[in-house]
Amino acid sequence: MASNILPGHGNGHRDESTPLLPQISSHIAHEGESGRSGFHPRHFLAVLWRSSCTASKWVNVLWPLVPIAIILQFFPGLHLWKFATAYIAVIPTANLLGFAGQEFARKLPKVAGILIETTFGSIIEIILFIVLLSKHEVNAPESNGDEGNLIPIIQAAILGSILTNLLLCLGLCFFVGGLKQASQKFHAIVSEVGTGLLLVAAFGLLIPSAFYSALKAEVVPDFPGFRILHEKFTEGKLQDDVLRISQATSIALIIAFFFYIWYQASSQHSIFDEVIEMDEHRDADREADMEKPKFTMTEAIIAILIALAFVTALLIFLVEKIEHVVESGVPDQFLGLILLPFVEKAAEHLTAIDEAYGE
Repeated sequence: MASNILPGHGNGHRDESTPLLPQISSHIAHEGESGRSGFHPRHFLAVLWRSSCTASKWVNVLWPLVPIAIILQFFPGLHLWKFATAYIAVIPTANLLGFAGQEFARKLPKVAGILIETTFGSIIEIILFIVLLSKHEVNAPESNGDEGNLIPIIQAAILGSILTNLLLCLGLCFFVGGLKQASQKFHAIVSEVGTGLLLVAAFGLLIPSAFYSALKAEVVPDFPGFRILHEKFTEGKLQDDVLRISQATSIALIIAFFFYIWYQASSQHSIFDEVIEMDEHRDADREADMEKPKFTMTEAIIAILIALAFVTALLIFLVEKIEHVVESGVPDQFLGLILLPFVEKAAEHLTAIDEAYGE
């Protein structure tokens, strides 16, 4: 299987047999050229409905749930209905965000386009975790996930997101791809780089936890007037130290991410160059994809902004109702480990699975 988790993307390389669209702007890569400029509502809606693939296109039938989810927020009660409609409505808006990000990325140089498209694939997660952290009550009881303590859900959602990508999506891609192809290929170098980045991220998660676990036994009671030896410290001091280590680790991970993007974008021999060229030669539908209507640069930006606004609002509605869902009997670990990762990656996984089937 040819790196189906990564977006199938090829900019800058064109075959002489490739159908040409009118070149409107010299700043737009050929594969992303729409042959138009500005904003055209009819074309915008037609391209939006087509989406990136067949499976992704039929996700658009869920768009009526978006206004329903918003309207329900103005009615008292109905907490489970509000959660359910917001949960499902995230899928088409996330699908639009992924498709618009793909259209925008295709107008850029090939490696920069892939990196931006991959980054757009993580925006839903970033927004979700920011909303969860903003709604978390710092002084909430640690043992009660339904009383403002969202940390167990956040921890479960991070783990669930990793497992969903590594197991569910990858496994479905292998299975679906095997239905049509006797053998499947994948790019070892991309897998190696991805594995290395995942290992770095895993260490980033483990370092604060390992520090806390190693020193928790050394904590002494934090009573007024209690004598504390210089080698001992209180629970409060340990928590402060763990927080500082977590912040330092997060900064290191962000720096590593930007260095990775900078290197891939500036290097003349990016690891993606050979991968892209191989995929272009093996893509039987490339010419058909080139002829499909596309967003203009303006339309792509407008679609991204619309999708971001809807996704953010729906995720806020979703998180606000988590307390009521947990009270109704849904375990917070199940909510974080299964439900949230499934919806945040649904649109991206549908595209990956469709690409795997059509390889």
